[in-house]
Amino acid sequence: MQVTATMVKELRERTGAGMMECKKALTDASGDMDTAIEQMRKSGQAKADKKASRIAAEGTTAIANNGKQAVIIEVNCETDFVAKDDQFQNFTNQLAELVLSSDLKTVEDLSAASLPNGKTVEQTRLELVTKIGENIKVRRFDKLSADASVASYAHGKRIGVLVDHSGSDVVGKDIAMHIAASKPLCISESEVPADVLDKERDIAKAQAEASGKPAEIVEKMVLGKVNKFLKESTLLGQLFIKDDSLSVEKYLKGANASITKFIRYEVGEGLEKRSENFADEVQKQIDDLKDKG
Repeated sequence: MQVTATMVKELRERTGAGMMECKKALTDASGDMDTAIEQMRKSGQAKADKKASRIAAEGTTAIANNGKQAVIIEVNCETDFVAKDDQFQNFTNQLAELVLSSDLKTVEDLSAASLPNGKTVEQTRLELVTKIGENIKVRRFDKLSADASVASYAHGKRIGVLVDHSGSDVVGKDIAMHIAASKPLCISESEVPADVLDKERDIAKAQAEASGKPAEIVEKMVLGKVNKFLKESTLLGQLFIKDDSLSVEKYLKGANASITKFIRYEVGEGLEKRSENFADEVQKQIDDLKDKG
C-alpha cells in the first residue's frame, strides 16, 4: 500500500514523532496505521501517543514585561506536580520571552516559531510531552502595549495580571494585585456586557418576586441587587483590597492615575478538570508498568 503525505501527517499528529520516523513506520507496516503506531510504541518513538486526548487543566502562567509591552501566557499540563516541574516552568518562561520579542499573533504562529535551541516550539513541546509523560498544551497568550506603562503581577504561578495604567509603579502594582484577588469582569459599569447584565437582572427579579412584596418594592429590590452586582464586578466599583474605606475609583483619583486596560489569567479557568484523585493516578501508573512487564 502506498504511503501518502496525508497518512504521514495523521501518524505524526497521533504519535508526536518526527516526519521521517512516521514515514518509515508506515512503510514498514505496509501503510497500516494501527500497526505502525503499535510498533512505534514498542520502540519508544510514540510515547506521546494518546496523550493529546488527556485533559490538561493544570499548568502555569508566565509574564514577560519590558515596561512598555508585556506578555502573559498560559501553558497547561495534567497535574499540579508537573506544573511545578522546572523543565515545564522554563518552557513556559521561554515562550513568554519569545512572544514579547516577536510579532506573533496566534498560538499556531507560536507553535511554528523557533526557540534558541534551534527547534520549533511544537517540536520542543512534543519532546517535553515524551520526557515528562503528560499532555502539555499551549493554551493562550496576550500582549499588552501600554499608552503609558504596563504593570504586572503574578500570584504564584496560577494567576497573572497585566495592567495598562497611568500612575506610579506602586499604583500599577497595587491595582494588578487587586485585580488578581478580586477578579473584576471589566473596568467600568459601561463595559459590562448587556447579556451579563440582563441575566443578573432576571435573577434579581425572580428572587424579588418570590418575596411576595408589592410591585413597587420588587422594582426597588431589583435595582438594588443590580447596582450591588455592578459595584462588586467592576474594577472601579470594587472596594480597594488595601483600604476598604475606598473604592478603586477613589483610590485612583487620589493617586492621579487611571486604568486603560487589564488582562487577568487564571490557570484552567473554563476548562474541564480531571476527576481522578492522586491515588487513582498512582494505581494507573502501577497498572501500566504491569502491562509493560
